[in-house]
Amino acid sequence: MENNFKIHHQWMKKALSLAQKAENLEDVPVGAVIVDNYGNLIAQGHNCKKRNNDPTGHAEIVAIRQASQKLQSCYLEKCVLYVTLEPCIMCTGAIIHSRIGLLVYGIDDPKTGAIRTVLNLPDSNASNHRLPVISGILKQDCQQHLQEWFKKIRDKKIIYIK
Repeated sequence: MENNFKIHHQWMKKALSLAQKAENLEDVPVGAVIVDNYGNLIAQGHNCKKRNNDPTGHAEIVAIRQASQKLQSCYLEKCVLYVTLEPCIMCTGAIIHSRIGLLVYGIDDPKTGAIRTVLNLPDSNASNHRLPVISGILKQDCQQHLQEWFKKIRDKKIIYIK
């Protein structure tokens, strides 16, 4: 169990570094990685909605697409998805349909979280896949990163108004 704890922290740190890439591109700083059952990184993504003018440009969707292409399968049941923020409805749907083996996320999303916070899609009758979930990995780091980013955004809006 202790070994899994270290592994989860290692991959969440990688997801946080990808969140920083999204922030550098002026997008919501969310990062995601997918690891196969051998512990190899097979896909990664960060939010790129604004850069690509693509409403589906969420970190999880980007990573799931990469992993599916790499494995040549739409089913990722032997993979672990690490993401810094609880997935939204769209991403949760993709996670369920790809049959991810385990979802690990950093912080709950009290506005759009569809795993446990606002909705619980994985455990609903609408789900054809029972998704194991671990939350709270590097919670403080993930939360601090998002809070600082939103503070910068609010501060910029105040400057623009003046």
